[in-house]
Amino acid sequence: MRVCTVLLWSAVCLAAQPRPVVLRAARLFDSKAGRLASPGLLVVADGKILGVGPEASIPPGAETVDLGDATLLPGFIDAHTHLSSEYIEDWRQGFLDNLRKTVAEQALDATENLRNTLMAGFTTCRDLGGADFIDVGLRNAVRDGKIVGPRMLVATHAIGATGGHCDSGGVRFGLMKETGIEQGVANGPDAVRNAVRFNVKYGADVIKTCATGGVLSLTDDVDTPQLTQAELDALVDEAHALRRKTAAHAHGATGAKRAIRAGIDSIEHGTFLDDEALEMMRARGTYYIPTLMAPWWLGQQLEKGVYMPPEIAAKVRAAVAAIDATFRKALAQGIRIGLGTDAGVYPHGRNAGEFVLMVKLGMPPIEALKAGTSVDAELLGVADRLGSLEKGKIADVVAVPGDPTVDIAQTGKVLLVMKEGVVYKRP
Repeated sequence: MRVCTVLLWSAVCLAAQPRPVVLRAARLFDSKAGRLASPGLLVVADGKILGVGPEASIPPGAETVDLGDATLLPGFIDAHTHLSSEYIEDWRQGFLDNLRKTVAEQALDATENLRNTLMAGFTTCRDLGGADFIDVGLRNAVRDGKIVGPRMLVATHAIGATGGHCDSGGVRFGLMKETGIEQGVANGPDAVRNAVRFNVKYGADVIKTCATGGVLSLTDDVDTPQLTQAELDALVDEAHALRRKTAAHAHGATGAKRAIRAGIDSIEHGTFLDDEALEMMRARGTYYIPTLMAPWWLGQQLEKGVYMPPEIAAKVRAAVAAIDATFRKALAQGIRIGLGTDAGVYPHGRNAGEFVLMVKLGMPPIEALKAGTSVDAELLGVADRLGSLEKGKIADVVAVPGDPTVDIAQTGKVLLVMKEGVVYKRP
């Protein structure tokens, strides 16, 4: 087994016997059946799970890690992150940093975001939008073992309309180069298809679009539709033809319904979804990623008196006032809800707070744990190898103290993190 000690920007993997490892704990979470098994036991070798449960065969010479009164779970998955972005309390300083920092400096800063995310137990992330292909570079560096972090499925630049949430704005005309497909801006079905092809050409694993306005953008209302039905039809059709899944940033109901009709795979945020939109999602099997952490965190900052531009502060208040009721209605209607946090809107490494917020709003703890494991794995198209602790799957494992089905906050107290059989954190 290799044990990786994380030191600032890098990981030093301490040489150790490349032998099988047995993880023991009081219980194990079966994310497919939605239940706890006791006692919990996993046998791991060569990055894969060799056996599960007390009947599993233990190879000679295996190392045993006994975690005691703890629960073994699949590595957590966050289906909505922005790992190359970071929350800065001073809004004006954050705006300035985005203009002044070189791409290389932004990428180096992001390695700390990746480290914090992995140490929180999130071994896989869907990264839904970044600039300058930093996300592609981070994904490749993690894959190749050059930096420590969760495996990443990346979107490159999200695709949207001129002046919309996916377009950078808020500065005077002529100060910056006008945006085009290189920055994810496209108008008309043909241009949208071209933007999808451009993103795939340069490394996108998933296609993300902005179907409505956003909370943190300066030039739009939060709930207005920003792409036509024909544009969204073209985007989803082209992405699916290229075997890429799709995700739609959609706060407002009208834009969300256009994306759902187009066959979008997931609706992100969904703050102001109406009953018709929710019924459409239920009928079509569209996943819902509510990103509860983002409005919760921003609302907390407003209460502290942290400065935000008045137009953004007003949108934050509207989102905070609406999201809880929307989530509860989606839960009651049986919509497939996954876990995504919008990490980068809040400080990285606090992703497990989403479990707590979901349970607080009425989701049973077992279902919340499934949302951040098996449900997300299905959404991301990786359920054949991730999202559950089963023989033959990749050995992504976390352990938390006690029983998270009794106290979901235990998900934020991770004891052990194993990714592909490598231990990055242990008691």
